[in-house]
Amino acid sequence: MTAPKPFVAPAEAGATGSQRRADRRFVVCLVVLGGTYVALLVATLLADVVFTTPGHLWRALGSPEIRYAIRLSLLSSSITTLLSLWVAVPLGYLMARTRFRGRVVVDAILDIPIVLPPLVIGLSLLILFQAPPLRALERVFPVTYAVPSIILAQFMVACAFAVRTMRATFEQISPRCEQVALTLGCTQSQAFWMVVLPAARQGLLTAATLAWARSLGEFGPILVFSGATRMKTEVLTTSVFLELSVGNLEGAVAVSLIMVAAAIVVLVLMRTWGGERSRNSST
Repeated sequence: MTAPKPFVAPAEAGATGSQRRADRRFVVCLVVLGGTYVALLVATLLADVVFTTPGHLWRALGSPEIRYAIRLSLLSSSITTLLSLWVAVPLGYLMARTRFRGRVVVDAILDIPIVLPPLVIGLSLLILFQAPPLRALERVFPVTYAVPSIILAQFMVACAFAVRTMRATFEQISPRCEQVALTLGCTQSQAFWMVVLPAARQGLLTAATLAWARSLGEFGPILVFSGATRMKTEVLTTSVFLELSVGNLEGAVAVSLIMVAAAIVVLVLMRTWGGERSRNSST
């Protein structure tokens, strides 16, 4: 018995030399256009690395203010990520599965933190906490220009990205899986926890990564709503601002590289771990 011939796509089988050359030119154009942006990103990172010496990094890591900013940034970003997922999972599920009056308005409201300038969000929070009820609350539990204001400022922006990610994730999961679970006797909450949420694991990891990275890099709302007080409300982004304000360019670049390194480590770990879990669940 002769071996079957390999399948050849009709487009490839009938392609002429001129068509193949046109296809190659098209791919080259895509690579050039996309590669320009990638090259620009790499060039900026290399410029920071070349500008900064190991001594600058060591002095930055040895500074008590920078160490405090690192701890506060990691803590606040982690808390913000958990809060964002706590809100994004139910809200994304509702927006993906339900239809209700005013849904378009709610959808637009959820995009406000994404399209608004970050400084406006910080200013809006500052004005909100000048209202009499919240001003009375702050006498007991200070928020403005304190650590809770950092988490709230980060949450206002990061949660919007997490909601968008979770909504897209739930929209890609077929409702038929839930319907089958309901016919087998599950309640809607049981179907969600046992069927939908495990299927949304990859999207959950992506939402967490986006929320954490966005929180780590947030600056505008924090500067307006929390201030930039050393050893109190100083995070890594405000550390860069403070170092620049005193003319310490080397220290600002060193802190920037610390942020880049932290973001890269988290992104690589989350995507690698998420990819392995996704491959294991598919086998």
